Amino acid sequence: MNPLFNAYSLARAALFSMDPEVAHEASLRQIQRAYDSRWTRRLIGNAPSAPIQLMGLTLRNPVGLAAGMDKNGAHIDALGHLGFGFVEVGTVTPLPQEGNPKPRIFRLPQAEAIINRMGFNNAGLDVFLQNVQRSQFRQSGGILGLNIGKNAVTPMENATEDYLKGLRGVYPHADYVTINISSPNTENLRDLQSAQGLDDLLAALSAERETLAQTYERRVPIVLKVAPDLVESQIDVIAERLTKHGIDGLIATNTTIDRTTVSALPHGQESGGLSGAPLHQQSLWVIEQFRKRLDKDFPIIGVGGILSDQDAIEKIQAGANAVQIYTGMIYRGPALISECVKAIQAHEQLTES
Repeated sequence: MNPLFNAYSLARAALFSMDPEVAHEASLRQIQRAYDSRWTRRLIGNAPSAPIQLMGLTLRNPVGLAAGMDKNGAHIDALGHLGFGFVEVGTVTPLPQEGNPKPRIFRLPQAEAIINRMGFNNAGLDVFLQNVQRSQFRQSGGILGLNIGKNAVTPMENATEDYLKGLRGVYPHADYVTINISSPNTENLRDLQSAQGLDDLLAALSAERETLAQTYERRVPIVLKVAPDLVESQIDVIAERLTKHGIDGLIATNTTIDRTTVSALPHGQESGGLSGAPLHQQSLWVIEQFRKRLDKDFPIIGVGGILSDQDAIEKIQAGANAVQIYTGMIYRGPALISECVKAIQAHEQLTES
């Protein structure tokens, strides 16, 4: 076990004494410093090798970083060096935006959970692309997902234009592009998961992708990220549209607005998206439902509430092909990455034998 990763329990106490958003920025700075130092970079090592094929891409291993940790794509190389098989950054919007008023992140340590209402705070597409182009992660064989969304000031009837701007901007620099229509922190965004809204959006993105594929002579996979707060009829609609419009993969799920398990805890009634341990079962159910409706080979990335290697295995058993973590890193540290890789690898070997 990496000695730097083992020390995370000590670092966590200091981080948890800070405001959550301040701690988030401090964590990114420390990860970056560790990467920038030749000595500590050697200690961290490389991603555990357990390669898989997904959407025509070769992932170093099936454990990725979920979007949200690095919204501006400023720390891609440093985060990738922690051991992830793939890294997703964003969500980025066409124009810069401040996001929602602070405070907007709340820890619920009794539940190993986080509530956030960040609201797609980011420096905008131009800065994002400059950061992405400076990174070396893809050149070294890493798989990079770029996650796009709409600006809060953009009326919902013009949302498709924001996604098209995002797709055009990130397309040449992405291994896959994630369409985020499931954050609960941009007003009415989840309406795009409805039948007509989703049909129009995916049709436009699919058509634009064909144009871009000809221009750049490569077909970049498009992935849809959905909410955990779906009922079966909504899952029916989304699954049908994914196939209809040639979407390449699904990320299940984003954060939840459900407070059933945390309502009595301090901060449990804060608005925003709940992530962490309480989301795990809800996410599993959504993955299971989509797997029943989609072709057995349709790529699903499971995310939500992975705080142990067993959680990662359960995502795979539910029907996911790979997983992503974020809140689990906050509570367990980067050692969680290799633990999940090894567990999934052992599970797959046991299943095949």
